Formats: sequence, C-alpha cells, structure tokens
Amino acid sequence: MLTVTARDGNGRVGFFQANGKTIHVPCFMPVGTRGGVKSLSGSDLTSLGFEVMLANTYHLMLRPGAQIVKDLGGVGSFGRWPRAVLTDSGGYQVFSLKSSYSAHGVHFKSVYDGSRHELTPERACEIQLMLGSDIQMALDVCSELPSDPGTLRGAAELSVAWGDRALRFFHATSRDHGESNPLLFGIVQGGDDSDLRAWATRQTRARAFDGLAIGGLSVGEPRQVMTNMIEVVVGQLDFDPRPRYLMGVGDPVGILEAVSRGIDMFDCVLPTRLARHGTVLTDLGKVHLKARDNGSRDDPMEEGCTCEGCANCSRGYIRHLFNVGDPTALRLASIHNLAWMYRLMTRARYAIEAGSLTGLISQVKGAFEGEGRLDC
Repeated sequence: MLTVTARDGNGRVGFFQANGKTIHVPCFMPVGTRGGVKSLSGSDLTSLGFEVMLANTYHLMLRPGAQIVKDLGGVGSFGRWPRAVLTDSGGYQVFSLKSSYSAHGVHFKSVYDGSRHELTPERACEIQLMLGSDIQMALDVCSELPSDPGTLRGAAELSVAWGDRALRFFHATSRDHGESNPLLFGIVQGGDDSDLRAWATRQTRARAFDGLAIGGLSVGEPRQVMTNMIEVVVGQLDFDPRPRYLMGVGDPVGILEAVSRGIDMFDCVLPTRLARHGTVLTDLGKVHLKARDNGSRDDPMEEGCTCEGCANCSRGYIRHLFNVGDPTALRLASIHNLAWMYRLMTRARYAIEAGSLTGLISQVKGAFEGEGRLDC
C-alpha cells in the first residue's frame, strides 16, 4: 500500500515497499528492456538515484532465457542492479508484434529466431518470478487506437479474466517465493471508451492486486484523450491506497499532467531513445546536439546540470563524438536525459509538497509545448 505524505489536488507524494525495497513516488523508471538500459550500467542508474528499473519479460524469456537469469540470481543480480525491478508481462510486445491470442493465452514467434511460443497469465507470472521481479504485471491485452468498440471491449474483458488467473497463480505459488515477497499489479484496459475504462477500473479495483496500472495509452492518441482516460480511471479509485502506474509514458508534459491527476509511476524508452539520436532534454526544452551550430560551442548540454557529460564535456565535443560514431556520446547523452528525468520527478514531489504543481506544469509546458508532443 502507498503511504501518502503530501497532496496537491489529486497529485500525491508518498512511498511504498516492494519486496523490502522502498520506492518514493511520483517516480520515473528507466527501461532496461533486456536487463539493462542501453549503453549504461547498473551503477550508472544507482548513481543517478533511481529506485526502480523496468525489464521486459518477453525479451528476457527468449534471450538469454528465464532459467539462465534465475540461475544467475535474477535480473538485479544479473545486471548488478541492487534496487527494485519491475517486469512487464509481455502484453505490449504481443500488441506491437501483432501476435494472435485466444481466451487461453497468446501465441507468438520469437523476434530472434522465429521459434513459436505461448504465453498465458500463469506462465507470465511464473517467468516473472524466475526473473526475480519485485513488481510484476498481470498479462493483459492491449488494443491499438482507434479500434472498434467490440475490439476494445473484448480486450478489456479478457484482461480482467486474465488478471483473475494471474492472481490465483500468484497467490497459489506465494509459498514458493521463499524470503521473496514480490507485488502483482493489475492492468486497466478500455482504449478511449470512458464507460469501458470505468468498468475495467471497478473490476480491477475490486481484486486483490497490490497496485493498479493503466495500459493501452500512449499508443498514438492525442494527449487530451490520454488525460481524459486517466481522469476516468482515477475517478473510480477515490482514496484507494495502492500505487498507480501509467504504462509507457515518458513525455515530460504528459507525465506532469498525469501526476496532477493522481498517477504515481511512469516508464518509457523515450529519454534514452532521444539521447541515442542526439537529442537531450533541458529546462529550456529539447537540444539537438547534432545541429551544426553546436560544433563550436564550449558550454555544456545544460547549464547547471551536474551529470557526467555536463560536468566534463562541451556540446562541441559531444557533437564530435556523435559525428564520428563514438558510443561514448550515446552514454553521456543517455545519462544526461535520465538525470533530467530524475530531477523532473524530484521537482514534482517538491511542488506537490509546496502546493505549486500547477506552476511547475506551466514551466515545463512553456519549454516543450512548442516542440509538439514527445511520443515514445
């Protein structure tokens, strides 16, 4: 359960325990799809201050395989990451890879070698336990937007049914966890249908999940649709004490809009993906490091930033590293963007405590709105 220490409207500051590890919210979780964030080490993430890393069930079950990760001590030990690990269920990969599914589960081909696999709610839980997850997600069905009402309803209803199966398996095997005490989050689907979202939220809330996640957003819909659906979901939760997680959102404005509506946790590949393409996030908006005018600049990526790249390198030098294909550029830009995201969430917590969250949102909008929405 989430202990709330401050509120500003629906925005809230607090903390909860996951397998004995404390997580402060609101928080952003870097995405280590295959067990590590691209170009960064576990110690890099630790030094930046993050408390949770997200890893991907689908990819790790295929390479190197869940049993290998288990034998090496789980994702955290495997990647020398000492803090909490959240594993997604593989539902989004099923959606993005256009896999087939039935009431029983999902059938898909490996993106690596074409081999065929099946993923059920029970198997997804079992794999996540093998991966050593501190927070695992129930398998769900994610629909693209727009979709017809029948498709959205079928996905939402199946996600609820699969959530029940995940819960039964999770609690039936809890005696096998040993000293481990992971959490299981349920996922609310429903697309852009307000009534369906409200129904799915009530169904998910009524079940014994340790946290509630909102799925099926940030798939190309306008931001207003996303915020409307968040409001629908939160409107059904009242003062429910469990953590709330908006899956796959990394747009700074979108994150703060969600925080102001009562969301606690976020993840996205956006910050590191932008970095690998030479774009960094700053308080003044995006900076495109590969731009020609950065070639002769001796100032850092962002004045006042103390990350490794800003403290030791000029824009001109980092642009040069990008131009010659030196992977150091990817690392330094990625560290900067994650440092900026960590500061953003820290600023959000301070703003909620001070009752000034609206002002912070206005500042960030002023910096990024002219760039258009930053999608994953």
